[in-house]
Amino acid sequence: MNAQSDPTVQPVPASVVEAVDAADVTLSNPKWAVVAIGANLGNRLETLQGAIDALGDTPGLRVKAVSCVYETEPWGVEPGSQPSYLNAVVSVKTTLPPSSLLERGQAIEEAFDRVREERWGPRTIDVDIVAYADVVSADPVLTLPHPRAHQRAFVLAPWLDIDPEAQIPGHGAVAALLDGVGLAGVTPRRDLELRLPE
Repeated sequence: MNAQSDPTVQPVPASVVEAVDAADVTLSNPKWAVVAIGANLGNRLETLQGAIDALGDTPGLRVKAVSCVYETEPWGVEPGSQPSYLNAVVSVKTTLPPSSLLERGQAIEEAFDRVREERWGPRTIDVDIVAYADVVSADPVLTLPHPRAHQRAFVLAPWLDIDPEAQIPGHGAVAALLDGVGLAGVTPRRDLELRLPE
């Protein structure tokens, strides 16, 4: 799915793309960020790919790695009360500040008709910034790193796929955290695949 065939993703003007591409080799201090995506309504895999493509269409951002897909029991709700999730983690390099990256994530959620009616309710797409460089912030609008990422196997397992040396600031190595949490309720879906934006 690309921006041309997907009406929910606004195309980026060619002039902006050229400017970003030209700046890419000399980006002013680009930062690594880790973004978790999940969906449990509609065509989950297609929606996850659409979110990745939309991130890739963002000026000042390059998607560098996409994890394997994991199927996960919903968090914080009665078993069987919601469809299972497909989850993945994406690493990006970006010149956007965290607040702008958050705005872009929320815009992608809105484009895919994300509805926020209840905490831990079902959703077409969830786009969460897990970590941004080594930033540690208690800002209630965007707490960094994500306040529950270190407890969630559906974030830790795919993150480990793309970065075996990953660390969560203030919590330690992702591999050790995943060992502590375990993989109960999180199943690798090797039959499903997400790709980098074209």
